[in-house]
Amino acid sequence: MALTDVLNVSKNRDAPDAKFPDMARLATPKPVLHLGSSTEFQRLGSAVLSSKPSTGYSRAGTGFKPTTNFKRPGTGFKPGTGFRPGTGADAFSRPMTAVRGAGYTSQGGSKPFDPLNEGGKAPTPPLELQKDDSPEGKVRQQEAKIMSLVEEACVAQSEGDVRKALTKAKEASNKERSLIRMQEQSGLGDHHNVDLTYAVLFNLANQYASNELYAEALNTYQMITKNRMFANAHRLKVNMGNIYFKQRQYQMAVKMYRMALDQVPASQRNLRIKIIHNIAMVFVRMGQWEEAVSNLEYIMSEQACHGAGLHLVACCRALEDKDRMRTAFSLLLAVPSEAVDEDKYNLEQDNPNDALLARAIRDDELRAYETRRRAEADRCILGAAKLIAPFVDDGFSAGYDWCARAIKNSEYARLASDLEIDKAAMFLKQNQVTAAVETLKTFEKDTEMDVNAASNLCFIYFLQGDYDAAAKYAETVDRCERPTAGAFVNRGACFMAKGDLRKATDCFERALEADPGHFEATYDLGLCLKRRGHYDEALACFQRFSGSLALLPAVVYHVADLLELLGDAEAAADTYQQLLGLVPADAKVLQKLGELFDREGDKQQAHHYHADSFRCYPANLSVIEWLGTYYVEMQVVEKALGYLERAAEMQPGDPKWNMMVAGCHRRCGNMHKALTLYREIHKQFPENAECLRYLVRLCGDMGMREAQDYLAELKKLEKAKEVRERVNSGRPGSRRSNSGLSSRAGSGFSPVPEHETVARGPRSSRALRAQSSAGSSDSGLGGGARDHEVIYTDPLGPTPPRPRTGAGKPVDFDEFGNDDLGDDLLPE
Repeated sequence: MALTDVLNVSKNRDAPDAKFPDMARLATPKPVLHLGSSTEFQRLGSAVLSSKPSTGYSRAGTGFKPTTNFKRPGTGFKPGTGFRPGTGADAFSRPMTAVRGAGYTSQGGSKPFDPLNEGGKAPTPPLELQKDDSPEGKVRQQEAKIMSLVEEACVAQSEGDVRKALTKAKEASNKERSLIRMQEQSGLGDHHNVDLTYAVLFNLANQYASNELYAEALNTYQMITKNRMFANAHRLKVNMGNIYFKQRQYQMAVKMYRMALDQVPASQRNLRIKIIHNIAMVFVRMGQWEEAVSNLEYIMSEQACHGAGLHLVACCRALEDKDRMRTAFSLLLAVPSEAVDEDKYNLEQDNPNDALLARAIRDDELRAYETRRRAEADRCILGAAKLIAPFVDDGFSAGYDWCARAIKNSEYARLASDLEIDKAAMFLKQNQVTAAVETLKTFEKDTEMDVNAASNLCFIYFLQGDYDAAAKYAETVDRCERPTAGAFVNRGACFMAKGDLRKATDCFERALEADPGHFEATYDLGLCLKRRGHYDEALACFQRFSGSLALLPAVVYHVADLLELLGDAEAAADTYQQLLGLVPADAKVLQKLGELFDREGDKQQAHHYHADSFRCYPANLSVIEWLGTYYVEMQVVEKALGYLERAAEMQPGDPKWNMMVAGCHRRCGNMHKALTLYREIHKQFPENAECLRYLVRLCGDMGMREAQDYLAELKKLEKAKEVRERVNSGRPGSRRSNSGLSSRAGSGFSPVPEHETVARGPRSSRALRAQSSAGSSDSGLGGGARDHEVIYTDPLGPTPPRPRTGAGKPVDFDEFGNDDLGDDLLPE
């Protein structure tokens, strides 16, 4: 049975008499009388003979028979009312009034009146259609299953699931081979459905090609083309040529295309043109430009199209023949333009019916198709002009001018302005900014291209830093009937550069109204809202991105930073971890994570990320300072020295790092090295009062005579500092002297508290230590600790203090930081 027969059967499914001719006969069954076997009749007969005589009738078998002693029947029996076979299934269950009651009772009960006992019977099952168990019926059922598998394979391929499509196609092929064997066994080989076999094999070959199983696909196509029973199998040579083209076997591809072209009749003109175009593309891949040009010129002479014209221009450009380039470009411009009548889509119509029709067809599929075709034509023409403009004439500018003149003299005159703007863009690529600006300024009188040219000029001036000129050209967006999102973005960028964030936000919002998916507008709007302090709205802007845009490092960083600003440390840490997956060696991100964990009190994680940040970028002073402070707090001064010495080498003009290095040497017990460093610092920075205090203390502890010299210098420095403060403050009676006279701000040292006064009078170092012990309680800093040190001395050394968990607290590198230096250091 052919494929059309199967479709007809499925179409007439609602006509039962056509598919099942015995339906009428089954609907009116004939009466059937069930008789027992001969053995049953003998058993029943012997039972009747052995029974006692009675005055009535007894039932045996299928009817009533008279007993041996016959008597006249009673009143319940009338002559001629013996048993007669019924006409239905109820013939044997009909009750007799002489044997049992009809079921009616005078007392009311729950049992309904049912004299025929219809309620005890099972409901009559619906009529079942008889299955066609004939060989022809089985063949039809198998063909329907095969076609269903083919359809499922096609649907799966359209949905992108090529593996499932191949599985269904293979299953359909196996069932089709089983069907052929079943037909041969049943003697129905002459009625084989050739169309079904063609459909199964063709679908299988297509699924092989979709799964890139090219060898199997070629074998299947070869099987189809060699079978002469299949009509139009020669067209499959094109599919085989496409496979050879994908395999880069260009000679075989040309052979297949030409074999298909020879078998296509001349009446199928469109198919022949497409095959010739494929042959030309194969020659392009092979680098045989002359053969490609000859085929494309034939296409342009027979059935010109924009795609073939663009390819012809590209081949002539490869041959570097200026005359051929001009001829090919002229042939491309000679292709009739598919002009779209925009008036019929205009909503402002004089006739209300025309306006209603325009509203109905404004966004339909036909207009979308026309728009695509028009955009494709514009792309081909502009692409060809950009390709040959630098080579079609003597110079770059002259070539563009020739292409622009050719376009203005054709049906595509509207594209000349686009080509001029592209000329300006080419000037920018060649770093000829002045020529680009002059080219764009020629459009100031053109109302249609004014906005595009002004947007480009705004972009150029913005990059040059001339924000006033950029804002001037950005204002042209207000005069445009249909402004673009890019024009609003440029204007918003100008406002943002000037610091007017509110107007910049308005421009970016208007850009999103013109194009809701504009990336630059959404990103810049998020930046504006973030700078204005609207963190929730800014986070919503950056979270709009999806797909690959959401994985841009800049977007992920801003999301993490906003979460940190909103106080969600856990979500911020997770987002920073995601950012590390995108940029694993970013030192700034590692530092951010370290600072985040440091604020949360997790010193171990903070040290881990700060160490990774230092390994990726060893010149970050903030990371170096944090690591040095961390190791000092952990009582690992030797490791802190390496980081602090590196910082001192990076900033030799800042005494802070050398002071920290000297403090580490003092903590290690290397007093001579510390004294040497302090002397070097004093020579380089003689006005550093903090360094002088350390020198006085160290020289006094070591019994050196230089202590008095350094002490005298400290007095002079303190007095000069006090005089300067009096002059600056305008309060000559002030006697207050702070210890913060040096440049130790942010150095991490606290040798003498700022509110602690310096003692008067010259004293020895021992007197200074006594005064320090006596006045420690007055200072209010560490008094209890010093009393504890006097009472109890640990033989193993002082107990290391508990590491501080607060972020940003300075580390005290001086164990003598809370000692007084004596009253004699105050100015007289």
